[in-house]
Amino acid sequence: MYFRKVSCKLTTGAAIWVLLAGPAIGQDIDSPTATKAVGRPADQVVAAVDSPALKVFLLEVLERNPDLERYRAKAAAAAVRAPQVRALPDPVAMVTAFPLPPETRVGPQRLSVSLSQRLPGFGKLAARERAAVFAAVGAQQNWESQRLTVVTKARELANEWAFSQLRDRIVEEEKHHLVHHEELTRARYSAGLGIQQEVIKIQAAITRAEQRLLEVRIRQTELLADLNALRDRPAITPLGGLELLEPKALALDYEDLVTASLGLPERASAEAEVERRKALVDVAQRDFRPEIRLGFDYTVVERRQDAAGRTVAPQGNGNDILALSAGIELPLHRKRRSAALEQALAEQQAAEAHQRAIEAQIERNLGESRARLPLLFEQWWLFETVLLKQAEESLRSAETAYTTGKLNALELFHSEHVLYEVRLGAARAQADFAIAWARLEGALGSPWKAEEVGNEAG
Repeated sequence: MYFRKVSCKLTTGAAIWVLLAGPAIGQDIDSPTATKAVGRPADQVVAAVDSPALKVFLLEVLERNPDLERYRAKAAAAAVRAPQVRALPDPVAMVTAFPLPPETRVGPQRLSVSLSQRLPGFGKLAARERAAVFAAVGAQQNWESQRLTVVTKARELANEWAFSQLRDRIVEEEKHHLVHHEELTRARYSAGLGIQQEVIKIQAAITRAEQRLLEVRIRQTELLADLNALRDRPAITPLGGLELLEPKALALDYEDLVTASLGLPERASAEAEVERRKALVDVAQRDFRPEIRLGFDYTVVERRQDAAGRTVAPQGNGNDILALSAGIELPLHRKRRSAALEQALAEQQAAEAHQRAIEAQIERNLGESRARLPLLFEQWWLFETVLLKQAEESLRSAETAYTTGKLNALELFHSEHVLYEVRLGAARAQADFAIAWARLEGALGSPWKAEEVGNEAG
C-alpha cells in the first residue's frame, strides 16, 4: 500500500497555533455575526455547491445538527484541559492547636501552622501539558472531520431525495400513459377490434406501476426523515428545490487527489493522537524520577508561667519557632511505573497503526472515486446519447405501426415501457455520479475543480 505522510509534524507550538488559529470553541460558526474561519473543510465544500437550495440546506445542517454540537462541546472541554495539567498541585495547609501544650525550655507551644507544596519537577508538568494540548488539537480536528462527514452524508441523501422525486415523476407519467392505453384498448375490445387479454395485461401493468409508486413514496418518507434528522427538524418538514448534478467528463489524476487530501482533518487528528501518545510515553518515563516537597512550619510559643521561668526567665523565653523543610519522594516501587510505561508504549504503537490505517482508507477512497467517476459518466452518457435515442426511435416506429394496425396495444406498451426504463436508468446513473462526486470531495476535504476533457465518454 502506498502511504504519504502529512507534510509537517505537529510540535507543541504548532498544536497550540492550531488551537488559536481555529474557530473559537463555543462560537456559533454559522451565525451571521460570527467571523468565518478561513479554510475550514466543510465550509469550503458547502461554499462551492452550485445549487442554492442545497447550499441553504447544508448550512442549516452545519448549524443545527446535534452530533456536531456534541463534537463541538467535546472540543471545548479538551481545550481547557491543558491549563489544568500544567498547574502545580494545590498546597496543603494545616493548623495544629495544643489544648494541653507541650512545655519547652522557652515556654509552652500553643499553636502550629504549616504549609507544604509538592513540586513535580524534571519536566513532568510540561510533558503532561503537551499531551493535553495534542488531545485538544485532536478533539478539534475530530469536530472538523465530523462536520465534513455530516456534510457529505447530507449531500448523498439530498441526491437520493432528488432521484426519488424524479423517479416518482417518471413512474407517475408511465402510469398515466398506461391508464390511457387501458381506456383505448377497452374501447377497441368493446368495438370488437381487440382481445380481452390485452386489457387484462395492461391493467396488471397499471397495478405494478401503482406498486412501484408506493415503493418510491415509502422510500421518500425514509429519506425525508433522514434529511430532517440531520438538520434537527420534525421528520415531516417539507423539503424542496433539490436537483441532481449533471455529470461531466473530468480528468482526475490520482497523485493530485492524494496531494489535495493532505490537509484532511482526519489526517491531522490521527497525527495529533500519535503525538499525544508520545507525550504520554514521556510522562511515563519521567515518573521514574523523584519529586520534591517543600514545607514551612510556624509554631506559636508562650512565655513560661512556672515559678522557675518567672524567677529566672531563660534566654529566648516565649520566642516562636520557624521551621523550613525539604524532602524528596523516592520512586522505589518501579513495577507500577514499568507497567505504565509499557502501556504507554503499546498505546503509541496502536495510535501509529491507526494513523496508517486512516491513510490507507483515505487513499483507498480516492482510488475508488478516481476509477468510479469516469465509469459512472460513461454509463450516464450511454443512457443519454444512445439508449434514450434508440428507445425514442423505437417508440415512434411502434406508434406508427400501431396506428396502421400492424402492432397491438401490448407491443406499443412494451416500447413505451422500455423508454421509461431507460429514463429511470439515466436518472439513476446521474444520481450515482452526484453521490460519487460528493464522496470524492468529502474524501479530499475540499471542493475539487477538475479539468473537463470534453462531452464524450472515455
